Amino acid sequence: VQLQASGGGLVQAGGSLRLSCAASGRSFRNTVMAWFRQAPGKEREFVAAFRWTEYYADSVKGRFTISRDNAKNTVYLQMNSLKPEDTAIYYCAAGARIITSTITEKTAYDYWGQGTQVTVSS
Repeated sequence: VQLQASGGGLVQAGGSLRLSCAASGRSFRNTVMAWFRQAPGKEREFVAAFRWTEYYADSVKGRFTISRDNAKNTVYLQMNSLKPEDTAIYYCAAGARIITSTITEKTAYDYWGQGTQVTVSS
C-alpha cells in the first residue's frame, strides 16, 4: 500500500494550493483518508479527514476543503486564504478501522504518504 502526496510549494499569504494524495495497492473506498501537517519543532497535527463526511481542525475550518475521488483512489486538500502559520510538511494518511472519536488522532491511521512541503510567505 502506497500513498503519494503532491502539490506543495511556495505561495504568498492569501494564496491557494491544492494538494493531492493518490493511493495504490488496494481500494480505499471504505477507509478514512486524512491530511496531517507538521511544522518545524512541532508535533504532527490533524488538518482534515473524509469518511462519509468531512472533519476539520478549527484552525483551517472555512479555508480548507477536503474531497475524494474514489474512482481514482485520490484525496485532495484545497487550501485557500493561506497564512504563514500554515507552513508545514503535509502528510496524507489512510485508515481502515477508525472510529469517529479517534479520527483526529495520528495513531489511528495505518498508512502514511511521504509528505509534501507547503511554505507560505508573509
